[in-house]
Amino acid sequence: MAAIDLDRLDDADAIAALDASDMLRAVASSAAQVRAAHTATEEAALSALAFDARPRAVVVTGMGGSAIAGEALAAVAGVRCPVPVVVHRGYGLPGWVGAADVVMAVSCSGTTAETLTAAAEAARRGARLLGVGAADSQLESQCLAGGGRFVPVTTWLSPRSSFWTLAVPLLLAGHRFGLLDLGPDVGALEATAASLESIATMCGPDRESYTNPAKALAAELAGSLPLIWGTGQLGPLAAARLGAQIAENAKLPSVVGALPEAHHNQVVAFDGAMAGGRSEDDLFRDRVEDEEPYRLRLVLVRDDDADEGAKKRAHISADLASERGIRVSVLGAQGETTLERLASLIATLDYASVYLALAYGVDPTPIAAIDELKRALAAPTYP
Repeated sequence: MAAIDLDRLDDADAIAALDASDMLRAVASSAAQVRAAHTATEEAALSALAFDARPRAVVVTGMGGSAIAGEALAAVAGVRCPVPVVVHRGYGLPGWVGAADVVMAVSCSGTTAETLTAAAEAARRGARLLGVGAADSQLESQCLAGGGRFVPVTTWLSPRSSFWTLAVPLLLAGHRFGLLDLGPDVGALEATAASLESIATMCGPDRESYTNPAKALAAELAGSLPLIWGTGQLGPLAAARLGAQIAENAKLPSVVGALPEAHHNQVVAFDGAMAGGRSEDDLFRDRVEDEEPYRLRLVLVRDDDADEGAKKRAHISADLASERGIRVSVLGAQGETTLERLASLIATLDYASVYLALAYGVDPTPIAAIDELKRALAAPTYP
């Protein structure tokens, strides 16, 4: 295991040297992303999507950091959404998609092969089509040629650090279709931007670890295998986001689940080889010569204030883990609106994933394995 240096998190020079591409600055741009994407969506003249005619279903197609924008739309709309919101990761479209549906194609670069095939198929089947991605891209040309509409957006360093840039156009479209409520004059967006500014101050690199919740969470995650469980309406989305961010930023594995489903399978890992061992077994063991083991850490990402059943499951999960010597970290959603609660989770976890990378001495921005994979896929043959 790579050496972990938590002191590095409060060393401005060390952070600057490691974070050469300014991933922390990109994470701090979240409030600006909300406002810029709002403006871009308003200027895109989307009325041709016929918002007064509710679709049979909404299909969001995208990959990686672009696809999670669709997950955000589905999570914010929630289980009371009057139509299904389906996130499709892959080539083409499900066979049932047709003219009665809306397809939202999201690609930060506008060149993602899977998303381009989905947009082309949506146009061929006569579905209402909305694209979100880079201006003057293949996706823009394809959407406009297919009779759809397009919101041009600016990438903030990478797709994974452009969450709000990609999600806001979908949320605004969902609001206009009546799938969710952003309040009068979509006021929830500005309230969310304000919340993101506050979180940027609280979690920024200038705030020392003992008062910085993101640095504190990164320190707790270091040296462990995070078992990340989301609860409530938004927790599962935020948990999945953390797992993806840990992989791309810190280059580390994690296990992601959601309650109550994780109680039917993943909870058994509490008794496995990577669990901490029951606390009474550890009381008198001499650790002086022990190498620190790589153990599970349960991370509860909670949005369950209005769900007593989910709250009970979260508390029981923490108790079961603690009884077995598994350490527990908890992050709870904060805010008055659904979107503010989502922002409170996503922003803090995004910062934490970058700080986790820095604690390991890893530059969070490069994604060498993905780049190599793309080159191999683009080659005419592969041995």
